[in-house]
Amino acid sequence: MATTETALPEYATTPAHRDGNVWRWLTAYTASLVGDSVYFVALGWSAQKAAGPTEVGLVMASGALPRALLMLGGGVVADRFDPRRVILGSDTLRCLLILAAAAGIALTAPALWVLVAVALVFGAVDALFVPAVGALPPRITSPDQLARVTGMRSLSMRLGQIAGPPIGGLAMGLGGPAAAFAVAGTLFALSLPLLLTVRIRSLGSRDSERRPGPGTARRDLLDGLRYIRRHRLIGPLVAAGAICELGLIGTLNVGMILLNAERGWGPSGYGWIVSSFSAGAATSAALLAIAGWLPRAGLMMAGTLLVGCAGAAAIALVPTLWLAAVLAAVIGLCAGIFGSLDNALIQTAADPAYLGRVTSVVMLTMVGLAPLSYPLVGAAVGAWGAAPVFVGCGTFASLGVAIALTSSAVRRAELPRGS
Repeated sequence: MATTETALPEYATTPAHRDGNVWRWLTAYTASLVGDSVYFVALGWSAQKAAGPTEVGLVMASGALPRALLMLGGGVVADRFDPRRVILGSDTLRCLLILAAAAGIALTAPALWVLVAVALVFGAVDALFVPAVGALPPRITSPDQLARVTGMRSLSMRLGQIAGPPIGGLAMGLGGPAAAFAVAGTLFALSLPLLLTVRIRSLGSRDSERRPGPGTARRDLLDGLRYIRRHRLIGPLVAAGAICELGLIGTLNVGMILLNAERGWGPSGYGWIVSSFSAGAATSAALLAIAGWLPRAGLMMAGTLLVGCAGAAAIALVPTLWLAAVLAAVIGLCAGIFGSLDNALIQTAADPAYLGRVTSVVMLTMVGLAPLSYPLVGAAVGAWGAAPVFVGCGTFASLGVAIALTSSAVRRAELPRGS
C-alpha cells in the first residue's frame, strides 16, 4: 500500500491536465514507452545481423509468447500487491536486463540465443508491468478525471510509437546494436526516479463481498474472470473490445500491406495510410484529454465503433490512395474515441480490488489473441483478394457493436463529469 509520504488525499480537486502528480506519471510512462519502441528496433535489427529473416521472426515472437501466457498472472500480482511497487520492480528489471544486453553485445557479436533469451525474459517481465500500469490511473486521480487521463495516456502511446523507431534507428546507425540497447535501457532508467515521486491513493473495494481473500493465485485468477463475466457493464465492454481487436487488427497491420501491394500504391502509399490513421487516433486522444468528458459515453462508444468498422470494411473498396488515406484518418479517429471511452468506462466501473486482473484480460486480447488473426488475414487475402477480406473482417468486428448495444448497462453508461 502507499506510504504516508506518497499518499494522495481521498479525492483530488486539481484537473488532471494541471496536476503535477499526473504529469510526473505521464512523463515516466512516456519515457518507458519510447524505451519499448527503441528496444524492439534494437532487437529486430540485432537479430537481422545475427541470422536470416526466419530467425528475426523467431526472436520477435519469443517476447510475445511469455507476455501472452503470463499476462493474466500479472493481473493477479497487480491486485495482490501495490501496483506502484510492481511497476517500479518490473521497470527496474527491464532496465537492468537491457543494459546488461547492451554491455554483452558491445563485447561480442549478438548471438541468436542471447537475443531469444533477452526477448523471453523481457516479455515475462512485461506481463507484470502492463497490468500494473493499467491499475495505476484510478490511484493517481479522481474518477471524474479518468477520461482525461485516458486521453493523455493515448497521446503518450502515440508519441512513443512516433518517436521510438527514429531514435532507435539513429542509435543503430551511430553505434550499432549495443548503442540502441543502451538508449532503451537509459530511457527505462529515466522513468524510475519519476515513478518514485508519484503519489498514489489507497483505494478500498467498492464491492467488498467479492474482494479476493487469502488463497492461491489460480483461485484469484478464476475469481477475477468470474467478476468480469458477471459484471453488467464490464463484461460487455471487454467482449466488445475483444471482438473489435480480432476483427480489425489483422486487416490494419497485415491486410493494409497486402492491399497497398495489390493496388500498386507501394511503401509510400502504405506510409500515407498509416500516418493518416495515427493522426486520426492522436486527434481523438487530444480531444478527450482536452474535453475530459464526452456525453452519453456508452452510446458514443458504440457509434464510433460502428463507423470505424464500416470504414475498415470500405477502405479496400475506394479507388484512389487519397480517399484511402482520408478513410484511414476517420477510422483512426473513431478507433481512438472507442478505445479511450471503453478503457475509461472499464476503469471507472471496476472494483479497485480487480483492476489488475481486468486490465490483464483487456491487454491479453490485444497482445495475445489479436495477433492470431495475422496469418489468417494474410492467407485469406492471398486466396480471395483484399476487398472481400476487409469487408468480412469489418463485418465481424461490428459484432462488437451488437454486443454493446444489447446491453442496457452500456447504453446508459456515463462518465463522471469533472472540471
